[in-house]
Amino acid sequence: MTAQKGRWLQVPAIDGSGSFRAYLATPASGKGPGIVLAQEIFGVNATMRQVADYYAEEGYVVLAPDLFWRQQPEVELGYAPDDWQKAFALYKGFDEDKGTEDVAASLALLRSLPEQQGKAGVLGFCMGGKLAYLAACRTDADVCVGYYGVGIEQRLEEAERIQGRLVLHIPELDGFCPPEARARIVETLGARPGCELYVYPGVDHAFARLGGDHYHKPSALMAHERSVAAFRREMGPHYDFSALWDKHCEYEFATRNVADTMATMVAEPYVNHIPTMTGGVGYKNLHAFYTHHFVNSNPPDTALTSISRTVGATQVVDELLFSFTHTTEIPWMLPGVAPTGRRVEVPLLAVIKFRGDKLYHEHIYWDQASVLVQVGLLDPKGLPVAGVETARKLLDETQPSNTLMAAWSRSG
Repeated sequence: MTAQKGRWLQVPAIDGSGSFRAYLATPASGKGPGIVLAQEIFGVNATMRQVADYYAEEGYVVLAPDLFWRQQPEVELGYAPDDWQKAFALYKGFDEDKGTEDVAASLALLRSLPEQQGKAGVLGFCMGGKLAYLAACRTDADVCVGYYGVGIEQRLEEAERIQGRLVLHIPELDGFCPPEARARIVETLGARPGCELYVYPGVDHAFARLGGDHYHKPSALMAHERSVAAFRREMGPHYDFSALWDKHCEYEFATRNVADTMATMVAEPYVNHIPTMTGGVGYKNLHAFYTHHFVNSNPPDTALTSISRTVGATQVVDELLFSFTHTTEIPWMLPGVAPTGRRVEVPLLAVIKFRGDKLYHEHIYWDQASVLVQVGLLDPKGLPVAGVETARKLLDETQPSNTLMAAWSRSG
């Protein structure tokens, strides 16, 4: 699912003092649950619009209002030193109570749009992270998600009014939220029903801002997964990831159709086969990889046997037995290795991430040493590796354990 190009709307203020613009991003379907995106202190700049487009790809109708309009309309700052000074000056003069009203006004407008269907929530970063918390306390938003909100500890007395689900992402090293403030937030909100608090070790403020000085990709990915999980749980949209993954595999291994395979994926997907680092990043690169080195390069008797499957809010984890006879070169698994004619059976794990109803990326893992043993390129003698035995034990847990451990026989 690819987001449509965004557009700007006008939002009437609740107090009748005027109106302010807001950036609207919609999913490819043209409709979905709604999210009001509350900005950082840099305005509804390119970064915030990218976040809006990102969540639109996830299936949401996203409205990002200009919350500095009462001070200076249409602020769009970058991250140079002068921009930081301007941003902090605007933040110091910001009326967060009026800002929360403007979030509520944006929520009302969003719900009136024909594109928005079902429930609606709030997502905020930095200054907007606190506004997301205040929206949970003061509005009827179904879900509120805040990233590194500044000053939440100053308004904890309002927590008794929280009705919907609240998710907060808290960096351990956030200089704007010292340990004592974080402790108060966790103590007050941690045990409340419907509140989820996540502390991210070793990361600083704005760890989820792509390209920022403090960006930390593992934490950003985990936080995004938790955020989408909360939105999906309360608002949808719900997709059958298992069926989507099965259809993708059908196109890869059964019908062997590159165009159909690519059609199941986002506009710019990527695939990484971890042991051999084969795959591709982006449509053009991945299309070439699928065409010349994957879809039409697997032996005729290639088979996937499902062992287990876990389906989450944004991804599928598939445990498989991958088997084939090595009658053709397999560039993605055994690059440069001429066919040996040998039979191979190896456990394989696939982690498939989705955006909306499209595959975003695949991380594929297997034991390359086991494959090399089975095709005769690695002599297992004296090495802590096994061949087809790994596949056999996957299917039959009663097969012997610890056969590679010489000391096991002395363990009693």
